[in-house]
This record gives sequence, structure tokens and C-alpha cells, in this order.
Amino acid sequence: FQMRKIKKVGIWPVGLVGGLKVEKPVVQDGKVIGFNSMWAPQRPYPIDMAGFAINLDLMKKNENVKFSFDVQKGYQESAILSKVLSSAQELEPLAENCTKVYVWHTRTTDPTFPYEVVLQKNKKPASDRGIEV
Repeated sequence: FQMRKIKKVGIWPVGLVGGLKVEKPVVQDGKVIGFNSMWAPQRPYPIDMAGFAINLDLMKKNENVKFSFDVQKGYQESAILSKVLSSAQELEPLAENCTKVYVWHTRTTDPTFPYEVVLQKNKKPASDRGIEV
């Protein structure tokens, strides 16, 4: 239901990804102001592929919005989003302002969270603090 409202690109948290319990955009006053991503956080859009949707009309109008085999590993999301956005502030936070997790990466093995240990060692909050999972 929420995806129908997307004008350009909707975004939401993803659970059990990137070595964290939750990888999510940081939202303030309804705008994305950053990301809590530990895997290659320098990416223009450090978002998992399961964490966003692009309005189909936007893709139909711009035939350059497609996957490329020439993109560095882990940068496919940033590459495609850079073709439709000029900044992260254009992202449309869904899942109640990115405070709820409705999407998870699942595997048949127990999840590991190596970056949660890094956060703990650096006296930073856990990735799932303040979010309903």
C-alpha cells in the first residue's frame, strides 16, 4: 500500500543485512539526513537493494535507469539511484518514517552481526535502537 504513494524513490529499513540487525536511513523532520550502514558507508546511497523502490513511471521516462555490469561490487544501488536522484533528501521515507522493519534478508543459517560488535566497542547504540523490528 505505501509503495503506491512513491513519487520518485521510497526508502525503508532492512533487517538482518550488512552485518547489522537493521540497516536504515536516518530521518529527521521527514527527510533522509544520513544512513546507518557499516558496509562501505562512503557509497553515495549506502542502501540495500531490498530497501527502496523506484516509481515505475520514472523508470519508463528515463531509459538510463537500469542495472549495469560495469558497476563496482556493492555499488549497484548507488549507481541506479544516482540516475534518478540529485540528493538523499529526495528519498521518501516509508515504514512510518523508517521506524519499522517490514523487510528482512533471510538465510537458512543463523545471522551474524559483526558490525554490532564494532558499534558496541565504540560505545555507539545498537543498530536496532529506537526501531520496531
